[in-house]
Amino acid sequence: MNFNSLFKFLTQLNQNNSKDWMDKNRNWYKEVRDEYIGWLNDLDLALAAVDNEYYGTPGKKGINRINNNLMFHPNKPTYKDHFGAGLDKAPNTGDFYVEIGLSSSMLAGGIWRPDPKTLKSIREAIDYDGEELKKILNKKTFKETFGELVLDETLKKAPKGFSNDHPHIDLLRNKTFAVMHPLTQEEVLLPGFKEKVISIYMEMLPFRRYLNKAVTV
Repeated sequence: MNFNSLFKFLTQLNQNNSKDWMDKNRNWYKEVRDEYIGWLNDLDLALAAVDNEYYGTPGKKGINRINNNLMFHPNKPTYKDHFGAGLDKAPNTGDFYVEIGLSSSMLAGGIWRPDPKTLKSIREAIDYDGEELKKILNKKTFKETFGELVLDETLKKAPKGFSNDHPHIDLLRNKTFAVMHPLTQEEVLLPGFKEKVISIYMEMLPFRRYLNKAVTV
């Protein structure tokens, strides 16, 4: 994968963010997109080789649209400044997200702002064995890789059905359960980038499996 070409395309798109420009450069976009899908296909096979529970997700299935949803976010530009994709994308679970872009690149995973039923399942799992989740989050290499949970909306008080003095109240108040590892363009361009992605995937795996078990059992 020539990520230099991807960054060059995104730079030009960001400077000319319009449907007119995209229509004139549609072939260039398709070339970059197809190459990224090919890279995702290789990564998909590599992750399946190291994780026997991996849910096969070919690049074409995992890649996100480059168009912003202007119906819900009318003030955003027409097109995103990144290519994003979700892998290990089993139904009704949190995937492993790969984003390569101009303003930010990242590897992330977990469950972002789940619906009430899913959030309830996660909280029930934490109530039952929150120590296991804390053990995962507090692991030295995990903290070095991801830091804390992604900061998002939290409740000021305990959620319904739980007390304010619950031993895991710090987790129960969350509405999002996700972690993120930022990437620089320099890291993306290194020859061993795919191996780095695999390493971070494996570090994140116990966290994602904990959440996915909570919402599927």
